[in-house]
This record gives sequence, C-alpha cells and structure tokens, in this order.
Amino acid sequence: MTSSVTARRLAAAALAAGALVSVAALPATAADHARPARAKVEISAVQYDSPGRDDRSNRSLNKEWVELTNTTRNAVNLDGWTLEDESGKTYTFGDYRLAGRATVRIHTGVGRDTRTDLYQDRRAYVWNNDRDTATLRNDRGRFIDDESWGHRRGGHHGDFRR
Repeated sequence: MTSSVTARRLAAAALAAGALVSVAALPATAADHARPARAKVEISAVQYDSPGRDDRSNRSLNKEWVELTNTTRNAVNLDGWTLEDESGKTYTFGDYRLAGRATVRIHTGVGRDTRTDLYQDRRAYVWNNDRDTATLRNDRGRFIDDESWGHRRGGHHGDFRR
C-alpha cells in the first residue's frame, strides 16, 4: 500500500469521526435553545376508601383524599385547575400556589385550607371505593394526570400510592 493511499484513508477516517462527533453534539446544542420544561404536577397518592365506617361524618370524609406533588423546583399556580371523578364531581382550585418539590392533600370534607391541606367542603364522598378515576386538568382544561383504581387492569384496595 502506498503512503498516499494510507494518507487518504486516514483523512477519510478523520472526517468521518469528525462528522459523528458533530452529529452527537447537535442534541446538546439544540437542548440549550429548547423551551424550558413545563411544570410537572402529578397525582402522587389517593386514599379513596376512607378508613373505618363510611358514615359521612366530616372526620370520615376528610380521610378520603388525593395528593398532588410538584416534582419541579419551581412553584406552580394551581388557580383554576380541576380535580374530577368519573361521574363529573369537580373540585376547582382557588388561589393556591404549590411550592417546588411540595405535596398538597385535597380532602373531601370540610376544613380550613392550609399550605399542605385543601378541603373540597363536601358533605358526601367523591371517590368510589370499587372503581373510579381521579383526573387533574390545568386552568385551560388540558389533561395533566390521572389515576384509576378497580378497573380491569387490576385495582388497588383502599389506598393507592406510587
């Protein structure tokens, strides 16, 4: 093999390697200019079967709840967001900001809202014990997350935790 053939092969190999490096670097460069990630709020736990007797007491109603967790570092304004069951019972969030990396529990019964607990102020249960779906939507009605139990894919008994 002549030195000119070897030189051409080395040059071709170097060009090919350079092309691969530049292609591999493109996603990182493109990611620098991508839109920032949207806030991620998810249904992190559901207690749909209130422990003890279902006697519709406020204490029992407040043991039925859904937890939402903000998995990002930034606070998310939940004003106008909704939490709904399969039959259309809907809780609409008022002026509430969920802090970054924080969780809020939405109870069914009556209570005083705090940073970590919100109350639907209902006098009847929302979540069916046998099967239901909790659906979270933002203030524009866009789907954010849902959680189902008791459906054919295998439900949970009394409490769902991820």
